[in-house]
Amino acid sequence: MTAGGMGSQPALPASRRTQQGCAERSSMTAMIPEGAPVETVRSIMEKDVFAARTVGCQIVEAAPGRGLCSMEVGPQHRNAMGNIMGGAIFTLADYALSIAANYGSEPTMSISCSIDFLSVSHGNVLYAEAALDKVGRTVVFGSVDITDDTGKLVARMIATCYK
Repeated sequence: MTAGGMGSQPALPASRRTQQGCAERSSMTAMIPEGAPVETVRSIMEKDVFAARTVGCQIVEAAPGRGLCSMEVGPQHRNAMGNIMGGAIFTLADYALSIAANYGSEPTMSISCSIDFLSVSHGNVLYAEAALDKVGRTVVFGSVDITDDTGKLVARMIATCYK
């Protein structure tokens, strides 16, 4: 087959073929400094324009291994049936997880996420509470419960992250 055709894949550049070494990884600084007040966390995370500005996710609390975020539900978050879009719920959960995983830790990113939508919310505010279930040397496992302002459990996300 020709280059770029079906069945062939371009070779990765050398820089993408090797994994970053442990020595390099351990020298990285924390994305969110441990002990940072919530105002500092907000100023760091506002660079996530999609979650913070477009979707409207707001940081309520931040601590090592924990993140609590909220989102006021507006018409832009609803689908044609009037229910909150799954993508908006996922974004809120991912944002809370990023705070839990990056607070006082080297930069961490999601490599796999699964979300179960458990019930339809008719509330006006959603909350995502993220917790790290296990932190290994390079892999982090986390979970996020998404509830509404009536206390109803709307969704649950589980995630695997790499640091």
